[in-house]
Amino acid sequence: MRSFFYSFRRRKRNLRFIYYSIISKFYLSVQGIIIGKKVSFNGYSHFSKYPSSTIIIGDNCRFNSSTTSNLIGINHKCIMSTNTKNAILKIGEGCGFSGATIGCFESITLGNNVRCGANVLITDSDWHLDDPRVGKSKPIVIEDNVWLGYGVVVMKGVRIGENTVIGINSIVIKDIPKNVIAAGTPCKVIKQL
Repeated sequence: MRSFFYSFRRRKRNLRFIYYSIISKFYLSVQGIIIGKKVSFNGYSHFSKYPSSTIIIGDNCRFNSSTTSNLIGINHKCIMSTNTKNAILKIGEGCGFSGATIGCFESITLGNNVRCGANVLITDSDWHLDDPRVGKSKPIVIEDNVWLGYGVVVMKGVRIGENTVIGINSIVIKDIPKNVIAAGTPCKVIKQL
């Protein structure tokens, strides 16, 4: 009896993935967002593309926006946006997101196999561009195989090297080299891998 319920739940979950993926891919294509093969969605993700900007999503990416799609807890659905003319948001292959927010004003590039834990924020701007106290937007580059833990914030002008792990609730305001574990507020290298 237990195996019957397990099998039923599994089929129901697979049908949800298929449904959300079909609806989301249609929604993204209408906005002119370039989508790779085998991109999947669990729940509705919000994408907002500013006119004359670019959003590219690589193959095999996964967007978890359902509150129960990640058992550590997601506070909101995935939100990906370009907010100015000529902004470029490029997501590599095999990336995963759980309730992540990416706000791009100039350029944000994620390499392949970047994992964004629940409720990660990546932004290349201070927002509120009409305020004279706000500085210019600066590009962000996150290289291949980076893992951003739960609640990590990556701020403008940062490069995170390949194979690096960023610990829970860290705030990244300066470059982090490759092959390290880094954590804290502000984020600092703790250990070499």
